Amino acid sequence: MTIGEQPEDWTEPGAHMVKPGVHRVPLPLPSKDLHAVNAYVIESPEGPVVIDSGWAMPETEKALAQALSTLGHQLADVACVLVTHAHWDHYSQALALRGAFGSRVRLGRGERPSVEAFDPEQGLYPRQIELLRACGAPELAGRVATLELSSYERDMPWQFPDSWLDDGERVRLGQVELDVLATPGHTRGHVVLRDAAAGLLFAGDHVLPHITPSLGLEVVPSAKPLRSYLDSLQLLQGMPDALLLPAHGPITPSVHTRVEELLSHHEERLEAAAREVRAGARTAYEVAAALPWTRRARRLDDLDVMGQMLAVLETDAHLDVLADQGVLATADLDGVRAYAPS
Repeated sequence: MTIGEQPEDWTEPGAHMVKPGVHRVPLPLPSKDLHAVNAYVIESPEGPVVIDSGWAMPETEKALAQALSTLGHQLADVACVLVTHAHWDHYSQALALRGAFGSRVRLGRGERPSVEAFDPEQGLYPRQIELLRACGAPELAGRVATLELSSYERDMPWQFPDSWLDDGERVRLGQVELDVLATPGHTRGHVVLRDAAAGLLFAGDHVLPHITPSLGLEVVPSAKPLRSYLDSLQLLQGMPDALLLPAHGPITPSVHTRVEELLSHHEERLEAAAREVRAGARTAYEVAAALPWTRRARRLDDLDVMGQMLAVLETDAHLDVLADQGVLATADLDGVRAYAPS
């Protein structure tokens, strides 16, 4: 389909038309790595519906209000926010809008365990600390345990949505109909929203054009995040192609093309992880330390604490898939998962 002209810099503020009645609105983030998140505004008979809403902070509210004003709306007009997953950069501003204006909030049902279990008194990543120890990374686990909530994070609204989005549900917004598809992996309850008639996929963080999403970074991660993620990618690959409307990055012409790239990337990482085990690495931490990270091929020790945590846990997810495939054998050694060639 023909889409409205998009700025060269995808983070440029404003309401950028995807098609009549659908606009992309980049919203700022308090992050040095991710500078913006895309909200999508859909016109409906009840008022504008927003898909993903940004991080609850004054800068986000201002940017969203300014974009809506160019469409003839104000924040109080937002009827509903549909949220792809419960990370703060997608969910928290939706809760702020509900608190201020009564907008309804809907979230994938699979996110319920993490929403229910979140307790800032337990720290940011209690379950991840346990997993790091099992990965043979006790020193890194200790450093993660010292991470404190930032001022932005301490003030985050955190409640249940008004209602849950269910896999297979169809959300009707006037002439627009969105199919809800469960796509676990990035989080256990991640959903994407598919406008089949228009050939659009509101992909959240499931399919991103320039980066590979983290896996299972949530309060209650699933046991097999990579296996779930690969299955979810193949689900989209089996559907008609669509325009990719991601949460981070520019609109791109083909979901299928990017899905194929992501599947190839993970296949390469599976092969690399297996190779390091055959070379003598035994734990997820040892394998992660032997692999290159990011496009710059950095070493594990060159990453910050968050980066190291994500790298080790992603490596463990790959090793887990290799064990499921029978490529590797696994054993528990004093609470640490050890891998060896089968």
